[in-house]
Amino acid sequence: MIYKQLLNVIVLAIPVGLFGCNYRHVNTKYIQYNESPKIQINLPQVVATTSVLCDLTKQIAGDTINLHCLIPPGINPRNYQPTASDIQVIDNAKLILYNGYNFESNIIEFIKTSENKAPKIAVSQLAVIQPQKLSKNGNNYIEPHIWHNVKNAIKMVEVINNNLIKISPKNQTTYTETTNHLIQNLNELHEWVKNTLATIPNRNRKLLTTHEAMIYYVKAYNLPYKGSLPNIQNQKNLTTSQVKNLAKYIQTTKVKTVFADTDINPVLLQPVVNQANVKLFDRQLYIHSLGRLGSDGETYQKMIDANTRSIVEGLGGSYLKFAANFEN
Repeated sequence: MIYKQLLNVIVLAIPVGLFGCNYRHVNTKYIQYNESPKIQINLPQVVATTSVLCDLTKQIAGDTINLHCLIPPGINPRNYQPTASDIQVIDNAKLILYNGYNFESNIIEFIKTSENKAPKIAVSQLAVIQPQKLSKNGNNYIEPHIWHNVKNAIKMVEVINNNLIKISPKNQTTYTETTNHLIQNLNELHEWVKNTLATIPNRNRKLLTTHEAMIYYVKAYNLPYKGSLPNIQNQKNLTTSQVKNLAKYIQTTKVKTVFADTDINPVLLQPVVNQANVKLFDRQLYIHSLGRLGSDGETYQKMIDANTRSIVEGLGGSYLKFAANFEN
């Protein structure tokens, strides 16, 4: 019933600009309303659910595909509700790339029930078969944000490349070349993150965030993790008791700076950090998605650079911008 209702809505798509100025042109759509899609009908239709998958795919495929990106940058995939146009492109795609590990759960439901026989690839599940497992309120769950370890992003690139080749074998040479170039760039980024974080003084090497997704980052780059503030996600207001308890929690970690992610309203946390007598860093971390077009986190590489810059500067280290821009 929901499916039929969605398809009765008049929905179309508009093209958007690329995430970075150094990329080849790619026919990319974010699914929105009220404008007709302008695509090249002779190219394979590829769907990528998240902004991270979208960016990595376009860096490999360039203008050899029509890429439909479902969840816009800056939107938490966990909260995203699929639209009728999302369902249409899923049903017509030649390849469907999604994160998996129940990250974009509302879209995954439609992907799995679609009658489209095209490959439906859970990229993160194939890339990392032993993800981090955490516990909340006595329940164990898989942490799906695997890309915060750049080595995991490299594995995602390999999965994407392998499946692009399957649907467009004539472009195998192109995909292999761009993938190799991209992997080299990401390996350089991985080493840059390690070296940059190493500049943080030992006395400050403690990270406290507002989301546990950074577990992949801290484990990959040897940064002691004090966890995330409990029960803060999706909160619009905090009671006096909540402020007091969160402040006490922060004090037990002995951190001097707290890092909020882009899903958190900094105003919400200000009374907490004031009571804990610590600093709330003035730039937010990109956790669930890339940054919006034009932001310092608009591509995967820029997002890792921006997060690393925030952490390093917030903890008293030395930051030099990641210089190896990817060009294919």
